[in-house]
Amino acid sequence: MKLIVFRKKSKWMWWLLLLWLAVAVAVAALTATKRAGAKARKLPVYSVDRPDRKISLTFNAAWGDETTDGVLKILRENGIRATFFFVGDFVEKYPESVKRIAAAGHTLGNHSMRHKDPVRLDYAGVLSEISQCSEAIAAVTGKKPALYRPPSGSYNDKTVEAAESLGLRAVQWSTDSVDWQNVTPEKMKERVVSGAFPGAILLFHLGKENTLEALPGMIAALKAADYEFVPVEELLLTGDTFVDANGCQRAAAASSPPQ
Repeated sequence: MKLIVFRKKSKWMWWLLLLWLAVAVAVAALTATKRAGAKARKLPVYSVDRPDRKISLTFNAAWGDETTDGVLKILRENGIRATFFFVGDFVEKYPESVKRIAAAGHTLGNHSMRHKDPVRLDYAGVLSEISQCSEAIAAVTGKKPALYRPPSGSYNDKTVEAAESLGLRAVQWSTDSVDWQNVTPEKMKERVVSGAFPGAILLFHLGKENTLEALPGMIAALKAADYEFVPVEELLLTGDTFVDANGCQRAAAASSPPQ
């Protein structure tokens, strides 16, 4: 009798084991199918994989205008063309400064109309913020921007898709000067110089006195390290490219995009 009971228990244990294995295989197959069919996340460009030592100096223009002329003077003295990302409010408030920046040969970028968090907006709201800013810039300079930087760096797929639908490339930054934290010029310089690398995009802001003080020494140190400053549109690669999982733009011929 004990032998019969034992055999029956063994038989049920085998059936349970087979059932468990079948469920595990089904779950694994379903997960793989979902991953294969999942849409790749849309990413802005944070940096560029370049064979040279080119980097980009960028300024967000959303606050005051006090340092604009000083920044332009430093850039002019160093032969640097930078990229300025404007909030539409800034453009409307300081149109003459925007004109001077454009006249100096710098690139003008879009930083939204009212600096609203795009993640909190619906798709139509993101489109409106971007398009209104582009129109404001065009009204002052006669030219619409080709680059877009999300306010506060906040974004999701719809943010990047909205920018692309309007013909703009979404661009972030790889090295933050944190001038908005009111750090000392010395700490800012150390942070930026140590965080620079070929293809890096450096972030600063107009209206910050510490930025104005830090720029000359920082530029000198980066030039001494053989870096060349170019506007973002010249830093970006052309042709067949992709943005990897870290936000680095790469040539498609060099490597296949992540699946």
